[in-house]
Amino acid sequence: MIVILDFGSQYNLLIARRIRELGVFSEVHPYDLPASEIRRRGASAVILSGGPGSVTETPIHPDPAVFDLGVPILGICYGMQVMAHLLGGRVESRSTREYGKHALRFRPDALLFRGCEDPFQAWMSHGDSVAELPEGFRVTASTEDLPVAAMEDGTRRLFGVQFHPEVTHTQQGRRLLETFVRAIAGLEGDWSLGDFIEEAVEGIRRKVGGGAALCAVSGGVDSTVTAVLAHRALRDRLHPVFVDNGLLRKGEADEVPLRLAEAGLSLRRVDARARFLVPLRGVADPESKRRIVGETFIRVFEEEARRIPDLTHLIQGTLYPDVIESMSVKGPSATIKSHHNVGGLPDRMDLALVEPLRELFKDEVRDVGRLLGVSRDLLGRHPFPGPGLAVRILGEVTPADVETLQGADAIFIEELRRSGTYDDVWQAFAVLLPVRTVGVMGDERTYGRVVALRAVASVDGMTADWIDLPRAVLERTASRIVNEIGEVNRVVYDVTTKPPGTIEWE
Repeated sequence: MIVILDFGSQYNLLIARRIRELGVFSEVHPYDLPASEIRRRGASAVILSGGPGSVTETPIHPDPAVFDLGVPILGICYGMQVMAHLLGGRVESRSTREYGKHALRFRPDALLFRGCEDPFQAWMSHGDSVAELPEGFRVTASTEDLPVAAMEDGTRRLFGVQFHPEVTHTQQGRRLLETFVRAIAGLEGDWSLGDFIEEAVEGIRRKVGGGAALCAVSGGVDSTVTAVLAHRALRDRLHPVFVDNGLLRKGEADEVPLRLAEAGLSLRRVDARARFLVPLRGVADPESKRRIVGETFIRVFEEEARRIPDLTHLIQGTLYPDVIESMSVKGPSATIKSHHNVGGLPDRMDLALVEPLRELFKDEVRDVGRLLGVSRDLLGRHPFPGPGLAVRILGEVTPADVETLQGADAIFIEELRRSGTYDDVWQAFAVLLPVRTVGVMGDERTYGRVVALRAVASVDGMTADWIDLPRAVLERTASRIVNEIGEVNRVVYDVTTKPPGTIEWE
């Protein structure tokens, strides 16, 4: 197995995911995990993640004894800088930050770059750089603006790269990581998601003990797979609950129980629409909306829990992208936004929380679902945010705006399905903007609402590209929205990638 030390990179568990794709189990731990603990866990290699810090200002250091473990170590971005700093090199701040795609050239005899094509495009994101190498190291790669883009000490098997091989923007990133795992660490790779299922089932049983658990089910991929996994562990001690919060997609409140019955789950449906919409009146700040939705969900679940004897735990389908964008999992990652089932949780809860999918990505969850026998239709649904349409209505959330957005979103999804492009899209949805624009319909002037359409392609949700949908699809969608949704007179299309944007608008 490989231990990854978290220095705060938004991509730190993406590293773990890439390693798992190679069939090697990996764990993310705090940056200061003692070397003795790494040895006790039997780690065959260590990866130092990137991070937002600077060794020239407020350094965040690993245990220096990590470098004496005798196992291969790969430092990525900040991980490379802290390696250089602790081993006697010098790191300096750059006058300009290097961010984005850059052409990288490497030495033909560089151990880490064996099998890579020279040059290749690498994804940079740093403000500091290594100015002087530690003793025993040599430069193995550079860009036009960065003399030390990679370094290595082949004798001690210590490697550093100033770019992110874990993101898809780095063309040879997977090959580089495979070289580190296979050729340098000597790991063949025999871990699978089947192993994860066994571990997760045992973990749920261990945490819940002899009690019962309530499982929050929304009908989405995450909560469905979570519920099926929890049912395997607890059987009749699992109580799935579906809450209609009034912020769902059109028709979803009736559709979800039917869909979940296909997966063998009998749901208790709770109508809590007023409970959610009333406290959202007058609230425009997206973080406040997320906290309100998160708090209300928990209070509704706690009320339902009182109806069930011996209930002790709440199980929900939190995924890693939810966690890492909300707060640091185990290290100092920067907060992007809070999710209702992570950063939006209240401080006081009467139920203990269980999140069996917390360290998986969406595509991995779909693979787990396939192994559990969940239907393809359920697994193919686009992601939907926990706070629902509350974060797709920019500004205050009103019942009228919910109805407007539900109608526009339903038209968009219907047209994607009709054109056969739905399954080619990672996530597609409509956003209701807090502005009005002038229009002309018939011979009359209108002053209506604006709907933005968003459709992206992604592998894991951590990065995403906008999709150039066929013009005919966009035309039909826009025409139907302005003709069928009376409040809307303008439709726009979002062509922003992630980064710099996020997939959701709020």
